Amino acid sequence: MIWKVLKTEDDYNKASMRLMEIFHADANTTESDELELLMVLVKDYDDKHYPLPKIDVLEVIKYKMSEMGLKNKDLEPIIGSKGHVSAVLSGKREITLKMAQKLKNYFSIPAEIFLHSA
Repeated sequence: MIWKVLKTEDDYNKASMRLMEIFHADANTTESDELELLMVLVKDYDDKHYPLPKIDVLEVIKYKMSEMGLKNKDLEPIIGSKGHVSAVLSGKREITLKMAQKLKNYFSIPAEIFLHSA
């Protein structure tokens, strides 16, 4: 089949079914080429029609803190002074890239959370 941009739910369903059929295609075959194309088409349709909700990274951090029984002072080695921690957790100060890297590792959360936050 010759694939094109998925415009209808029916197109999407057909592409998704075919993607699942050939998901384990051997590399460097026509099926692997078709699989790559279908992955792009399905992702594009998903992004346009089923957007993921925005995630509040501060709520994730606070949840992880609660889950681990941590206090604000426990984040001082990661974020900085008591004032910095308070400002970050209240949303008055942005999370820097360096902080995001440390928080990601400390809490074992996906880096994407910092990229797709509200």
